[in-house]
Amino acid sequence: MINKLKTTCSGICYALVAALAAAGPAAAQDCKDPEALRFSMIPTEETTQELSLYQPLVHQLQATTGKNVEFYLPTSYASVIEAMLSGWVDIGMFGPESYVIAHEKEPTIEVFATYAKKKGHFQVEGPGYQAVLVARADTGYGGIPDLKGTVVGLTDPASTSGNLLPRVLFVDEIGGGELEGYFSRVVYTGGHDLSAVAVIEKQVDSAFVATHRLDNVIDRGLAKVEDYQVLWTSPLVPLDPFALSTSLCPELQEKIKSAFLTLDQTEEGRQYLENVNALKFVAMTDADYDVIRKLDGK
Repeated sequence: MINKLKTTCSGICYALVAALAAAGPAAAQDCKDPEALRFSMIPTEETTQELSLYQPLVHQLQATTGKNVEFYLPTSYASVIEAMLSGWVDIGMFGPESYVIAHEKEPTIEVFATYAKKKGHFQVEGPGYQAVLVARADTGYGGIPDLKGTVVGLTDPASTSGNLLPRVLFVDEIGGGELEGYFSRVVYTGGHDLSAVAVIEKQVDSAFVATHRLDNVIDRGLAKVEDYQVLWTSPLVPLDPFALSTSLCPELQEKIKSAFLTLDQTEEGRQYLENVNALKFVAMTDADYDVIRKLDGK
């Protein structure tokens, strides 16, 4: 095409062809194609365990994308949000609420998958989960009214089940208002596992915990099912979204998605999924998290 144009143009037309030829390779480099992919997850009881747990997923990402993968262990939900907003992290696992916050600030951060969980002690099967308000089984609480004036544990200000659902849905159970007006004290523990253990150790009287995170605490032997009584259960919401930066080159984005969505097709990948009580990854879109935006009033 360029050679043909050269034979029929002269002057300014010839200069335009040269400019187009020079611009072609530059335009192709507009997308991000890093030598190594940085991957991070919000802090959970899983991410605080041996990082070897994530090696099968890292290996799959490396094999599918041909890139080195660097795992970044954060200290808070906010640190994952900021790491992706700055472009320092390319792939991140968020909570539903923290994903909505990140996507609102930077639309190039977009969900592509989540876990389909196995049925557990409190967790239902599939890509959804619930918040539960739990107390020790031996407290003698007969219901929510018995909690008035007690100490309750939340997880993180950017947590869905550990902050948003309690503040938006649970308050309907107590006649509206603020949690701080119903409980004598509201404390943030920093993690679902910490909230669940705080209940057992009587550091708080009750706590809001995600069902799949509570299952993890029990599976690790930190508590038993019969140690808890459930005083409130939220409706189902979509599980933790895995998101990537759409500033990555399209071909690389597709390889990343493929690595997650085909993880259950390898022996090593199935072992990883077994370790996190999941059946597989399933594809998700940004619209799947509109339910969180409605709760947020956004």
